[in-house]
Amino acid sequence: MRALAAVAVLVVLIAAYLAWQARPQPEPVPTLAGDTAAPRPSAAASPTELVVAVTGRVRRPGLVRLPPGSRVADAIEAAGGVLPGTDVSTLNLARRVADGELIAVAVPGVVPADQGGGSGAAPGGLVNLNTATLAQLDALPGVGPVLAQRILDHRTRHGDFRGVGDLRQVEGIGDAKYEQLKDLVTV
Repeated sequence: MRALAAVAVLVVLIAAYLAWQARPQPEPVPTLAGDTAAPRPSAAASPTELVVAVTGRVRRPGLVRLPPGSRVADAIEAAGGVLPGTDVSTLNLARRVADGELIAVAVPGVVPADQGGGSGAAPGGLVNLNTATLAQLDALPGVGPVLAQRILDHRTRHGDFRGVGDLRQVEGIGDAKYEQLKDLVTV
């Protein structure tokens, strides 16, 4: 009986040790070379890769990892390409993708993100600063093609806008221009 109890205690100790070794370990966040400033908790640092979900009529649906600046066509190609007979004419294959985006290929009932007001227009007619195109930003009152491009460049360099107030960080947008735009845009 004592031998059986000793074996049971030994099995419990081994199981506890293995469970302790299998626990998740924190990983340090790498710092950029030459970054002497204190780290800032924001989306200001441009991501080194984008993670995009591709679903629908593709060979390997799921998450794909892409370099910044990738297009919808790149995401579909990373998912193995479309299945034979799939109509992709409703997708803007040249549109840049955003981190965390879902790309639905030929899924019935799903309107592509870059059509039907889904890209830059939010409910209520507001322009989404994180998904708007150059043309949508240019259509805002007081925003021409140069300022629209600056907004896109800021988004590319610093990541998505966290709030409408971040618009003030764009070169050429002062207090007066911000007051004019703040009720017309969203994030």
